[in-house]
Order: sequence, then C-alpha cells, then structure tokens
Amino acid sequence: MTPETTDTQPRHFLDVDDLSEAELFAVLDRADEYKRAVEAGEDHADLSGQTLGMLFQKASTRTRVSFETGMTQLGGHAIFLGEDDIQLGRGEPLKDTSRALSRYVDAVMARVFKHENVEVLAEYSSVPIVNGLTDDAHPCQTLADLLTIREHEGGFDDVSGSEATGGSSNDAFDGVSAVWIGDGNNVAQSFALGCALTDIDLTVATPEGYGIDDEVVERARDLGGDPTITTDPVEAVTDADIIYTDVWISMGQEDERDVRMNDFDGFQVGSDLLEHAPDASVMHCLPAHRGEEITDEVIESDRSIVFDQAENRLHAQKALLSWLLE
Repeated sequence: MTPETTDTQPRHFLDVDDLSEAELFAVLDRADEYKRAVEAGEDHADLSGQTLGMLFQKASTRTRVSFETGMTQLGGHAIFLGEDDIQLGRGEPLKDTSRALSRYVDAVMARVFKHENVEVLAEYSSVPIVNGLTDDAHPCQTLADLLTIREHEGGFDDVSGSEATGGSSNDAFDGVSAVWIGDGNNVAQSFALGCALTDIDLTVATPEGYGIDDEVVERARDLGGDPTITTDPVEAVTDADIIYTDVWISMGQEDERDVRMNDFDGFQVGSDLLEHAPDASVMHCLPAHRGEEITDEVIESDRSIVFDQAENRLHAQKALLSWLLE
C-alpha cells in the first residue's frame, strides 16, 4: 500500500493516527523487511540520492542517530539543522523555513517543542514533514514500540492477518495487553493511539492530574480503542503482557522536579511492581532516569526489551520515510 498524495499536498506524519490501520501495518511490514535486510547484510538503498532535512529544537540521541543512519542505509543523505545553525534561531518565521527547505530536500524531520510548530511546517511544506517529537506527540517512537511488541508477543514473520494483506486488521496483536505507568506525556499519548489502531488492550495508570489528554482518549476511542484509565499502578499491571514507562520529568520540566517526585511516589517500575505481572516485558523509550521511574535492576533484567525498542527506531523510521517518499 502506498500513501495517497495530491499534486500540491504530500502526506505528512504528525501523529500515529495520520496512518490508517492498513497503512500502519504496511509500514510495520516494511520495517521488518529492512531489519531482516540489515541482519543479512543486504543492500536496501531505496532512497538513493534523496535528502532528509533534520530540524532540531530539542536535544536528541536516538532520534538524530537513527534518522541519520537510516538515510545512509537507504542510500540517501541527512542534514542536521540545529535551531542556532539556521535562520530559525534568528527569528525567521517557520513558514518561511518550511517553504525554503521544501526547495532543497525531499523530506523534513522536525523535533520541536510546540506541536503547532510541526503543523505550521506541514501547512507550508511541499515535501513530507515527519514529527520527530513535540510536547504533545512522539509518533516515531510509537512505530518502534509496535514493532517491538509484535516481535516479542509472537506473529512477527508477517502480518498475514492485517488489512495490508486482506484479512482481519489486528490479528498480529490479538490478546496483547499493555500498561502505561507514570506520566501521561507525549510518548504515552501517541502510544495510546497506536494501541487503538492495533487493537492492543491498553491501561493507563498515572497519578491524579497527570493523565493523557481527554482529546487523545476520544481520538483513541474513535479509532476503536477503549483505554482504561486508573490511578492504581498495581491493579493496572496485574497479568499485563507489556509494562511501559518513561521519565517523570521531561525536558523543560526541571523546575517541577520536587513536586513531581512526590506526586509519582508509588509509580516506579521495580521488582515489587513486577511481582504482579510475572510474565510482562518491560519497555522504556529512553533516556531513563534510573532509580526514579524505573530501577536499574529492571532495565538490566531479562524482562527488559528496552534496547530492542531503541534499535527498532532505526528500522521503523526507514520504513516510514521510504513509504512516504515512494
């Protein structure tokens, strides 16, 4: 399945639900193919001669390295554009930056603060805009998360039951239950939408006042999901297949540290919590604040699939880019 475009408007990827169920599975299938190609040492230069502009307002390890390496493996080229390296840091309007970049590159990945910034980039761009992270959403992380869950929960040889191949759309994730523990942040919000698209049974356990946005819950329900919302982490994880957490204090929230550390007491993913989910795998999008939202013991344990997630950013993003640009 290929993305639908018009002569004037490319497909953008600003959040997970910009993809239909069938499109999501098509991207996951392609990611699996690329991962197998890397493992076999096979060439897959599907974007030969194409260039990705990478616009960064926020610091990054995995986003920058995975996108840059991905474009190299696809036979293309990536250009790092820090805010202070281009005119954006000197007051150029985003709409001007977007229109100018569109004349030079084949796609733009933007890692910014305000979600409205990627919306402006998309409005004025004639090439695909990919959301590398905003304060509201982290859809590329969700693609890697779903890839990882599909690997570890069985049925990754293909998605023979998906709409992409003509069957029931969510067979690959049938019966999978996932729990988000901690802050209902941008990663949680995109993950909720991804679970809705793939029919993963999701429970979100956060302290009072830290849940995912009501608007995101409604979007998940419109997609056919029905996330359970709770403030009880023990009840949430009981018999779960996947337990997922992220930092309690994200970039830009450092002045809230003391309040948040107090509010999140009891939400740490440690050995005590995992006793209630003896078969669960543990996920974290990284970077982790070990000893806060997750213990060192858990992240280093056999139950951790954290670094599979990190690797899968590479394969999922390659699949997304080649799908958008074909």
